[in-house]
Amino acid sequence: MHLDTVLGPVGDREAAGRRAADQLRAQIATLTSGLSRIDAELADLATMRGALRALAAIEVTVEGPAVISSACRQILAVLGGSAAGMRAEDVCVARDIEPLPKHVEGARAELKRLVSRNILTEDRPGIFTLIPKGA
Repeated sequence: MHLDTVLGPVGDREAAGRRAADQLRAQIATLTSGLSRIDAELADLATMRGALRALAAIEVTVEGPAVISSACRQILAVLGGSAAGMRAEDVCVARDIEPLPKHVEGARAELKRLVSRNILTEDRPGIFTLIPKGA
């Protein structure tokens, strides 16, 4: 038996193995790059979640309403122009929101939250007024 006859197929198998290994290395590089992008996005999302939780934990008070929703700002603006106070339905109308029961209940819930934060008062049932600053 001739040595070239034996070594020829071994060389062919070695070349095929190298090509397969190179293809796998290229796939690994692509997957590693994709994984790095996803890991970075996950880290950003975790940071965002933490920041949003921290913001949500800030207590809103009359002295320093640090974080307040758009709806709350609108309600405060409406109540700021009313010395006598307003009902939830009146707040909806003043905000150009149709006073359907679901909208009125949503406004009432928001008004009650502002009462619990000592921004509004409900001296008479269903009538909400701003607490004067410095009171």
